[in-house]
Amino acid sequence: MTALTGEQLLAWVETTSTEWKSLLAAHPEALAFPCDVRETSSVAQALQHIVAVELRYAQVLADAPQSDYAAIPYGSVEEIYRTHDAAISLYRELLAREGFDWERTVEFQTRSAGTLKSSRRTILVHALMHSIRHYAQLVTLVRQHGVKPGWQMDYLFMGAARA
Repeated sequence: MTALTGEQLLAWVETTSTEWKSLLAAHPEALAFPCDVRETSSVAQALQHIVAVELRYAQVLADAPQSDYAAIPYGSVEEIYRTHDAAISLYRELLAREGFDWERTVEFQTRSAGTLKSSRRTILVHALMHSIRHYAQLVTLVRQHGVKPGWQMDYLFMGAARA
């Protein structure tokens, strides 16, 4: 049994990101909320971290040069999610590629842990779960500032319906 495919995990990230984009478009003031997730000082910077990691790991998987983290824009909802969309497009392309070797070990540079080696599969799962994990951190923060997301965020709701 395959419990969860890369496509299914990507769909959860995409659903989550789409909801966040809508929420932030309705509440752009949330970008300026103070935040200390991963050495950031604002929600906008935390979102930059999320989408920069998405893009940089997608580039690692595609054997492309990694974008400069500091150059990833975060001045608006549109800028942030333009980076996200570029990353998701790369992931979709790789997941659809016939014969793509997900077990191949690749070497890559990280901002916090230096140079690492890992299978492409591990990198994919890490990158996508990284986004989910940080969005979960941000939801508490925006709620504390009076912004209430109106959707279910658990994976269960990707396939559950009321009986």
